[in-house]
Amino acid sequence: MTKIVFMGTPAFSAPILRMLHEEGYDIAAVVTQPDRPVGRKKVLTPPPVKEEALRLGLPVIQPEKLRGSQELEEILALNADIVVTAAFGQILPKELLEAPRLGCINVHASLLPAYRGGAPIHQAIIDGQASTGVTIMYMAEKLDAGDIISQREIAIEDTDNTGTMFDKLSAVGRELLKETMPSIIDGTNARIPQDESLVTFARNISREQELIDWNNEARALYNQVRGLHPWPVAYTTFEGANFKVWAAKVGETATNAAPGEVVKIEKDHFEVATGDGSTLALYDVQPAGKKRMTAEEFLRGTGSKLQIGDRFE
Repeated sequence: MTKIVFMGTPAFSAPILRMLHEEGYDIAAVVTQPDRPVGRKKVLTPPPVKEEALRLGLPVIQPEKLRGSQELEEILALNADIVVTAAFGQILPKELLEAPRLGCINVHASLLPAYRGGAPIHQAIIDGQASTGVTIMYMAEKLDAGDIISQREIAIEDTDNTGTMFDKLSAVGRELLKETMPSIIDGTNARIPQDESLVTFARNISREQELIDWNNEARALYNQVRGLHPWPVAYTTFEGANFKVWAAKVGETATNAAPGEVVKIEKDHFEVATGDGSTLALYDVQPAGKKRMTAEEFLRGTGSKLQIGDRFE
């Protein structure tokens, strides 16, 4: 029986681990990130993959940093036939990449060589792409640069956000890996080098990328908002304080108002001028120091004094 070490951390990875267990593979260990404080109360919370591994009765290893660690030695001592990773969150050291007889493979949420890096789903939506997909690939020392084994493409619908695409791509990754694993094990799989001339990157989202620039076009801002939903969430500033925008739509109002200026207030939303003479309609917001709320709740409460002509910066 093929012995696997599985490495993953977020909810994206848990269904993939579950599939490998259901298919009867010998999962020698599950490697995931350490428990982290979550929320305002900083409650120490295990990653979703740890929760899934414990539910399945699998041993869990949680290195703070894999390279040079005791946990790395423990993983190497397992003598796994193959390492399967899916959004693990750390670079694998060379000695681990070279150890398994069948190599180390990764389930990556983009159609490589597009969007190498840690935020491929966010970036594809922010960029307004109409489709994305999953790549099963061999891992190499260089980030997401290994040979492609298999790929599957799916559409990004106009109503999708990063949360919905995480779920869709996790399901695609689970099924694609299920179909691809037998060929990897028997050595009949494809192995296609990536075209370096087509490489693009999707590095982890920076704080600067979260800030809304009202000089941009309404469509670009809509893509930014949904590309950062439900995490880390786009924000602007209002009356000198941060103001998160959880959900928005391209507005229907044409305007000559300055970008960032409130131009329309309705019961369930309000519209802010953008750089292309259009508007972004805000439907779900979070003022500084408050919980997330609908725009209707905001306009009835904290934002009851909002007026046409007020400015978001």
